[in-house]
Amino acid sequence: MTRGRANLPAVERGAVPSPPAAAGSGEETFSAERHVYAPHRIGLPPLRPYLREVWRRRQFAAELSRTTLRAQHFQTALGQLWLLLNPLLLTLVYFMLVEILRRGARPPHYFAHLMAGLFAYHLFSGAITQASRSVVSGGRLVLNTAFPRTLLPLSAVATGFMRFLPTLGVYAVVHVASGLPVGPHLLWVVPEIAILVLFTAGTAMLVAAAQVYFRDVASFLPYILRIWMYGTPILYFLAAVPDRYRTIIDLNPLTPVFAAWSDTLIQGTAPDLGYLGWALAWAVAACVGGGLFFISREREFAVRL
Repeated sequence: MTRGRANLPAVERGAVPSPPAAAGSGEETFSAERHVYAPHRIGLPPLRPYLREVWRRRQFAAELSRTTLRAQHFQTALGQLWLLLNPLLLTLVYFMLVEILRRGARPPHYFAHLMAGLFAYHLFSGAITQASRSVVSGGRLVLNTAFPRTLLPLSAVATGFMRFLPTLGVYAVVHVASGLPVGPHLLWVVPEIAILVLFTAGTAMLVAAAQVYFRDVASFLPYILRIWMYGTPILYFLAAVPDRYRTIIDLNPLTPVFAAWSDTLIQGTAPDLGYLGWALAWAVAACVGGGLFFISREREFAVRL
């Protein structure tokens, strides 16, 4: 009898007859059933029913996110305090580093710019890091439960977003204390966050699928995310980038949305629509590309775990 992993379709099932019993032996005829299992072919399922199922099971992803937050003590006072202190302390470390390197010669409102950028990037990096382990660590769910596997990395994005929301309150205090303008232009924050979340979701699905095939992705990911942060206008303003590095920075998919984020919060103006459109294009491309890659591979995950 040949068996594969669970949750895979049986492609052949038949009875294998045994030789007839000898006459007068009194023994009953025995027949064995043979099962041959093979994985689904890699490919895209019908997308419309698949997306309907994802939407129908959205509560499943929400519950996964809430479970993760409870495991991280998000509902306790100390857990919420650390949730705020972690990015805040990181902001102070980078601020002191820039103060030392620039010998105090920093642009106005630099601390607010740095804090806003690091808080937003913490949403991205935290969700990607958690999503990279979502499929591999959810092996039992993948093997024993039928559901759209995209809900696993998407729940990691939801967790990152829920961890990001309280930091907006901390930034709001710094924003007002820094004398930065408060007005209708701040409404642009909503689409900017939505674009960042959309790009994060696409990247999360891509990384989660890659981790199934290449288990070293999670080991290299912290270094990739750190380099990615240095190439994003967070530790510096985009206008301060030297011309010889501007092409490299402009090729970064996160540059447009973080430049728009800084324009809205620090400059007190509506973001450049060209940058915002470019950021949206990157987000849609990441979501479509990462989503299609994940969905086309998810039916093979069971034999890879």
